Amino acid sequence: MLSFEEKRAVVESFPELERKNVSLGRINYHYEKSAHDKKIVVYHLHPNGNGFIYAGLLYGYDQDDKGLVNIRDFSKEQLHAIIEASIRSLSPRTTEEQAIIGDAKEERWIGPDNHTLVLLEEDEMWYVYSGLHLESAFATYDEAIEYLHDEGFSRM
Repeated sequence: MLSFEEKRAVVESFPELERKNVSLGRINYHYEKSAHDKKIVVYHLHPNGNGFIYAGLLYGYDQDDKGLVNIRDFSKEQLHAIIEASIRSLSPRTTEEQAIIGDAKEERWIGPDNHTLVLLEEDEMWYVYSGLHLESAFATYDEAIEYLHDEGFSRM
């Protein structure tokens, strides 16, 4: 388990997050440019090492009913990845992204040469997009994930 200081260092490596001290030595980190009502990315980072990341717009994380993921046992890499994904999920979308994604939950995957693909569910199917172009379609999430891994992509 990372210490409070190690977790804080990872969080503070994201210049787009603004630190807000709360009670009992806990810290929240806000993303003020959020395109959603939700602005808190890191919730109640506690000196005991516990804390939460907002992942309510993401797939693949064990979330509570508020969309928060407990990060107590996260590695440095896992913590960095979920914070990056959370910020991205809250960021305003480009016109191109909005045309494809709309209000659907999405996952972003990065692969060779930093090429990014978007995975989203629509009408009980899973679609992989490269920009405005449909790359592939799958009947299940597991099939889509297998394809992305086989092609050398990992979730951002």
